[in-house]
Amino acid sequence: MTRHIRHAAAFCALLLVALLVNAARVQIVQAPEYDDNPANRRPDIARYQQPRGDILVGGEPVTGSRDTGEHLRFERTYQAGPLYAPITGFASQAYGTSLLEHAEDGLLSGADPMLAPLPLWNDVTGAQNPGGDVVTTIDGDAQRAAFEGLGRHKGAVAAVEPSTGRILALVSTPSYDPQLLSGNSTAATRTWDRLNGDPDKPMLNRAVRRTYPPGSTFKVVTTAAALDAGVIRDLDAPTRSPDPYTLPGTRTRLTNAADGCRDASLREAFEWSCNTVFAKLGVDVGVRDMAATAEAFGFNDAGLRIPFAVSRSTFDASVDRAQLGLSSIGQYNTRATPLQMAMVAAAVANGGQVRSPYLVERTMRAGGSLVATAGSRPTREAMRPSTAARLKELMTGVVEKGTGANAAIRGATVGGKTGTAQHGVGNSGTPYAWFVSWAQGDGDLEPKVAVAVVVEGSAADREDISGGGMAAPIARAVMEAVLES
Repeated sequence: MTRHIRHAAAFCALLLVALLVNAARVQIVQAPEYDDNPANRRPDIARYQQPRGDILVGGEPVTGSRDTGEHLRFERTYQAGPLYAPITGFASQAYGTSLLEHAEDGLLSGADPMLAPLPLWNDVTGAQNPGGDVVTTIDGDAQRAAFEGLGRHKGAVAAVEPSTGRILALVSTPSYDPQLLSGNSTAATRTWDRLNGDPDKPMLNRAVRRTYPPGSTFKVVTTAAALDAGVIRDLDAPTRSPDPYTLPGTRTRLTNAADGCRDASLREAFEWSCNTVFAKLGVDVGVRDMAATAEAFGFNDAGLRIPFAVSRSTFDASVDRAQLGLSSIGQYNTRATPLQMAMVAAAVANGGQVRSPYLVERTMRAGGSLVATAGSRPTREAMRPSTAARLKELMTGVVEKGTGANAAIRGATVGGKTGTAQHGVGNSGTPYAWFVSWAQGDGDLEPKVAVAVVVEGSAADREDISGGGMAAPIARAVMEAVLES
């Protein structure tokens, strides 16, 4: 009898060991598989059991959380959603996150270990930290001026502070209301399908995720390359540029929209945007120096994040001399985001130094204590300080007596460059209207803002499309908002 009891006890012990081994297998070995199983709703329920941290502009939250009383309890809300959508992105129970909501998701959701004063205690208790807050660099008045200036046009605006790289405005139109995607209802599904099927792509952030041919605004880069290389030494000397200019090795003749470009000085050519002069300048500088200058401004950089990723602006270094001529006037394969062109204007305003742009000023815990700050941003030299000083002079001339007169601001010095970029097969597409600029108030020690505006004109207003006519007034409104703040 005792032997049978011992056998039963041993068998029970073996069963207990088997249960423990299986429990360990499920909880340790197979845990990731169960966590990632679509049928497992526990991670989602835990994620939405508390309010999400907020994104702030000018010290005020532009996001919030709404208690739905359902299993996925808290749903994201947005103040002035379409205005700030190119910054916040969306946080959806059904479709995940985008832009700042995605880049700072760990902090906003409370999952970031930096939020926990005692991380090991949370591991033991299973407690969750309250979501932290993200303070942006955005100037609310500048953001609204850019949004209202673009109105019903497709386009984008990027504005930065030249001395720091702080992004002051980031607007893309048409926009959308991210709150309509926050939940997991059929209405959210219909909105998702509608937005993704819209040919105008309202969820595309044109300011940082779309590249355009920059057209004549790229002549700022070409001028910097020519001055740094010593190809041009006197701003007022004739440049020996024919009009029309036959691109090297071809029969293609490049012409100008303005008169008086034959042998124009660099100052005249810059003020009236002579294609022939700048195409020849690019060829004279050569592809190596042109590419080096473009890359110093930020072109061909695939690693820029603000903190979400920015599309790479490109300057093709594998070109022949004819293609180089077109690239030097912002055509051929030259493409740029509006943020990149704002960086070009900022480099001129900042004495030739490019500050890396950033969108997050600091992050905080729910109680207000600091998690991290942006700190000082690295710089690189895009051009010599003397070259930047001469470019400031040229850009000021564009506004005072050239094609950028619509950007002039009373009580401030404004420098600018217009551009009308052709695109499409045989330039059949509706041109893009560009304007890049910087502004310094009469009482300021340095320029306070640099702006890039691109407007995708419609076929109906094709004849009226110009950087000076469509884009410059928008840039002026943004610069005024910053100067007045």
